[in-house]
This record gives sequence, structure tokens and C-alpha cells, in this order.
Amino acid sequence: MLWRSLVALLVSTLLALVFQDHALAAARNEKVYQAVQANRSVAIDLLKEIVDIDSGTGDVEGGAKVEAVLSARLQQLGAEVRTEPAEAAGLPDNLVAVFHGSGRGRILIIAHIDTVFGPGTAAARPFSLEKDRAYGPGVGDEKAGVVNAFTALKILHDLGFKDFRTITLLLDDSEERGSPGSTNLIRRLSREHDVEFNMEPGDPPDALTVWRKGSANVHIRVKGRAAHSGMAPQDGRNAAVELMHQLAALQGAFPLSGNGVTVNVTVLRAGDRPNIIPDSAEAILNVRYRKPEELEAVLARVEAGSRTTEVPDTTVVVSRDPAFPPLTENGRIDSLAARARALYAEIGKTAELSGNGGASESALAMSEGTAALDGLGFIGGDFHTDHEWIDLNSISPRLYLFTRLLMESGAKPP
Repeated sequence: MLWRSLVALLVSTLLALVFQDHALAAARNEKVYQAVQANRSVAIDLLKEIVDIDSGTGDVEGGAKVEAVLSARLQQLGAEVRTEPAEAAGLPDNLVAVFHGSGRGRILIIAHIDTVFGPGTAAARPFSLEKDRAYGPGVGDEKAGVVNAFTALKILHDLGFKDFRTITLLLDDSEERGSPGSTNLIRRLSREHDVEFNMEPGDPPDALTVWRKGSANVHIRVKGRAAHSGMAPQDGRNAAVELMHQLAALQGAFPLSGNGVTVNVTVLRAGDRPNIIPDSAEAILNVRYRKPEELEAVLARVEAGSRTTEVPDTTVVVSRDPAFPPLTENGRIDSLAARARALYAEIGKTAELSGNGGASESALAMSEGTAALDGLGFIGGDFHTDHEWIDLNSISPRLYLFTRLLMESGAKPP
């Protein structure tokens, strides 16, 4: 009897697993799934095209070229496309594409076209495929996100899906510098929508981003006195040396890495001729923080040190640039993440929830009261380096996830 009971239990367990798998397969949206498979090569081809165009922040010509490629394709999908002028000098326009439907949800998608790489990088290191990875300047951060957004919109168009009120795609011109060319636009568009989805890359192995650090640049500027470095160096007041004293006084004051506040020197400038004592010097500290008061504490510590100088007759001025606020996890973000995870499960995938030190426009959206979910691009890593990559195996799953997320959010806005 015991043997028969064990056999019966085993059979019932196997049948439950079979029916569970069947139910999972039935939950998959077959039309979307097939459209994703059909558009995978389309996504890769578009990714190659825009990665091979330099569009570092401030490259007005390159940014315009990338936007021209995307503008034409978006108009073919029926979008109302317009440019919004940059809110700061030396930046390309922002591109806004609006799709109108017949449903309820108002969805804002934000992706940025700028990278951290200078002119000539794409020619020297063009888009390439190697095994399961794609490489190239800005391939993950964030041109793959741009492509994921566009391709999902293409799938909705091809399927005739209209169960949304509006879907607005904003292509940001300057995210890598804190969006100085688009901050007011982002805030305004966020107020006009129910939800914001951000196309920053997903963290490996497969995660959605539910928190991010804020980002600010703190400048330490030293003013000294120039002099001939050979004939009369004693008449100079070396700004570079004083800057070194300022930085040495901060050594060990703040963590350089970790999930909390971090402070790192990222830029140093002093002098431009070897035979002149430099009369000016500057350092930029990049500060990443989880809470606004952490940024204020860093600024107070740097300013306190600036009031004492080692080199006579030098002066130190501390300032900061406008900053991205932190994206703080909350119930509204968790609700969006739960919806996304449920949709991902339709194809048997599981998304973890994570956060990181990379700032994004989602924090601006949340500061305007608009629910936001981040990290919806393809999976990638080693961003801002010469070996940045995306995982080619993530293209189809992530494209399915984002397409379904648009459909559900259009039909049932959060």
C-alpha cells in the first residue's frame, strides 16, 4: 500500500508540473512573442547603425544624425515627431515622438542618445559581434535602450495595438552630464503622464532597477598667481600645489565605493605651459548619494577645508552643478516592478530587483509625482569603457517584456 501511495504521489506531482508548464505556455502572448522573434534582426541592425554614429554629449552634429535616423522611422510608425531645443548651449535638440491611441494610459518613455565617447571613437571601435555579446561605444549605455524602445513601438504598430491614450518617447540629448539640456522638458512631460519607463540597461544577470543614487559634481577652483617658472618662480603662487593640498586634506574623508555615498576625483586641470607657474587649478569631485542630506554633508566638508590654504595668497572657491536627485524605492515603484515581473514570467523569465550608483532621468520623473521603473534596456556591463557590451541573449526576452509592459500599462495605467 505504501508503494502504491508513493507511486500515486509521484504521478500526481508530475502531472501538476506538466499542467503548470502548460499553463505558463498558454499565458504567453503568442502574437507578441512571434513579433519579437521576427524583429530581433531589425533591432540588431538598427543598433549597429546608431552605435556607428558618434554622439558623445555635446556632439551636436552626431546627436542630430542619430535623431534623424530615428525620427524617420518613428514617423513611418505614425508618430507625431517634433524637436525641443536644448536648454543649455552646445547640445543637440531633444526629440519627442507621440503616439495616440484609444485607451486610457499615458506612458512616457525616456532614453538618451548621448554617450561618454568623443569624436572618432565609432570609426576606431565600431559595432561588433563576438559570441553572445555586442560591443561598441555606447552600445549598452544607452543605445540598446533606444533600440528596445523603438522596436517595441514598432511591434505595437504592426499588431495594431491602440489600447492606450498616449505613448510619448523622449530622446534625451544630455543625460551623461545630468540632462542640462532637457531637465525642464523631462519634468513637464512627467507631469503629463501616468508612468515613466526608463531605458537604461538592466544589471546582470537580469534585473530591473528600483533605486538609483543621485549624482552631483562638486568643483574646487583655486586662484593663484602666474610667474616665470625659471627666472622668478618665487613670485608665483602655485594654484596646482594648493589644489593638491586641498585634495590631500580630503583623503579618506569619504568612501570611494559601495552602496552608500561615494566621492571620487574625476577631473584635474592646472596650467597649460611648462614654463609658467599655474595661476589657476580645478578639480571635480563626482558625488553619488542615496539621500539629499548626504550631498549637503559632502559639500559642507569640502567648503570647510577651502577656508584654510597652504600656499600663501591663494584662494579656493567651491561650487556644485545642478544634480540628478536619487531614485528612492517606494511602493509605487515596487508595484510597477511586480507587474513587470509577472509579465516576464509569461516567457519563463525571472527579473531580480536591484539598484546602483548610476543616475538617470527616472529620479526627475518621480520628483514630479510620476511613477517610474528603470533598467528596461537590454542586459549589459562595463559601461563607459572601451569594452562596454550587451548580452545578445537578452534582446528577445527584454523586448517581449517591454512590449507587454507597454500594453498592460496602456490598458490599465498604474
